[in-house]
Amino acid sequence: MLIYLKTLLKKTCPNFLLIFVQSLRLPLKPKLNKKLLESIFDNKEGIEIGGPSDNFRYVLPIYEYIETLDVLNFSNETIWEGQINEGEKIELYKNKYAAQIIGETTNLDKINSDSYDFVISNNCLEHSANPLKGLEEWKRMTRNNGHILLVLPKKESNFDWKRPFTPFEVILEKYNNDIGEDDLSSLEEILKYHDLSKDPLAGNLSDFKERSLNNFKNRGLHHHVFNLSSMDEMFNFFGIDVLFKSENKIDYFIIGKVNK
Repeated sequence: MLIYLKTLLKKTCPNFLLIFVQSLRLPLKPKLNKKLLESIFDNKEGIEIGGPSDNFRYVLPIYEYIETLDVLNFSNETIWEGQINEGEKIELYKNKYAAQIIGETTNLDKINSDSYDFVISNNCLEHSANPLKGLEEWKRMTRNNGHILLVLPKKESNFDWKRPFTPFEVILEKYNNDIGEDDLSSLEEILKYHDLSKDPLAGNLSDFKERSLNNFKNRGLHHHVFNLSSMDEMFNFFGIDVLFKSENKIDYFIIGKVNK
């Protein structure tokens, strides 16, 4: 919900309101040993899938630790970031910059294996029709003993609150069937349970359905609804050792160590 409110504010309101909305996350930091966070990310090289993200500026302040970061988005124009030019630098935190990359999270052949010390992603994987395939790519890009930090939204905090959690078996079936990002098998459930009152950019039901049918271009859909249990199962499926799990009122957080 916050990302949509921010998008509206960028178009209609002065900066001080944006700062106020961002500050709403500040009291919501999950319990995490700061030394663990520093040991994982300090002076390390990584990539963020989607973003950049306020969660990594304010809630889990990773940007202040890292050495370098690339930021991957699926297109050179998204409803969250606007226009993106591949290769341009974007400021993350106090004169720290990231390089923009355009690519599909489930097919990142343009990035070599073992390229990064860590992969981070905030409120992005729910937009993938095949999240296990995406996670597999993230592991491939991560060096041995590197780390993956995944943040996913709690359904109670957004327009998914009426939807059931997606069973891991459904996620696994899509992976085994090599489902592509043009998949709309979740659309019937989404149209039935999506709370339009919590999605101000969606318009009415007719507008939302039209946008959803064009999801491959805009990626607005939440294909799946996750909880900590399903996130844990995804990490375990690829032998990623879970080091930390937590939640706040908005999101779930999980950190895993990659073994190769």
